[in-house]
Amino acid sequence: MGDGPVRIAVSGAAGRMGRASVRAILREPDLQLVAAVGRQHAVGRDAGEVAGVGPVGVPIVADLDAVWARAPDVLVVFAPGAPAVAHARAALARGVRPVVGSTGLGAGDLEALRTLAAERRTGAVVAPNFALGAVLLMEFARVASRFFPHVEIIELHHDRKRDAPSGTALKTARLIADARAAVPAPAVAEEELVAGARGGVAEGVRVHSVRLPGLNAHQEVLFGGPGQVLTLRHDSLNEESFMPGLLLAVRRVGALEGLVYGLEHLLDLR
Repeated sequence: MGDGPVRIAVSGAAGRMGRASVRAILREPDLQLVAAVGRQHAVGRDAGEVAGVGPVGVPIVADLDAVWARAPDVLVVFAPGAPAVAHARAALARGVRPVVGSTGLGAGDLEALRTLAAERRTGAVVAPNFALGAVLLMEFARVASRFFPHVEIIELHHDRKRDAPSGTALKTARLIADARAAVPAPAVAEEELVAGARGGVAEGVRVHSVRLPGLNAHQEVLFGGPGQVLTLRHDSLNEESFMPGLLLAVRRVGALEGLVYGLEHLLDLR
C-alpha cells in the first residue's frame, strides 16, 4: 500500500455489518472508500446513503469486476457464507488484501485461503470476532482453562444469525482445548431426556447456542471448580462494537505476508 489513504472496498455493503463498516471507514482520514458490493436490491444506490450518512459518490455494484477497476488495497468482506470465500479468493488472486469478518467459514475454506495468501505473499485477516472485548474474553478463557478444566460456553445471538455455534464460540473452544491438559470425565453417566439439552461439543467443550430477537452478540464462558464458579462474559450491543477491531485489521493487513486467523495476533497481549 502506498503513502496515501488506504483504498478500501466493502463486500456485503448493504448488510448490517457492511453498513457499519462504510460509516467507520468514512470517518477515518487515512482510509478511503473506493468501491462497494451489495445485494441486488441495493445495486446502483450510493453506499453512503445505504449506510445512513448521505451520498459519498460510491455506488453499490453487483459483482467484483467493477471493484477491481477501482484499484482497492483492501477488501473488507462481510458477504455471507460461500460468497465470502469466493470474494476473499478473488481478492488474493489480484494482490488485494482481504479482511474477512463473515461467519460460517469452514476449516477447509480457511486452509484454502491460507494457502493462497502464502503463495501470493499477500496479507489477509480472518477474524471470528472484531470486538476487542470478545478477543480479550477468548484470551482470558484460554488462561483460565489451565486452572479450571471444567468449562462450558453459552453464546447468544439475534435470531437472524444462520450458523450455530458462532465462530467466536468455536474459536474459544479451540483455545481452551489447546490450553487445558485434559478433558475432564463427566461426574455421572448423563442421560438427555430431550435431545440436545446438553448442547453440542466442540473441541471437547460443551457449547450452547441461543437465538432470540432482542439479542445482538453475546458470549459467556463458565468455569466450575470446588466451591467456586468463574464467569467470563462479553456483550456486543451493536455493530459499532466491532469497528475499532476492523479498522485495526484494515491498517495492519498491509504489513502481513500470509493469512492471520484471529484479531489477537494483531494485538500485544503479553
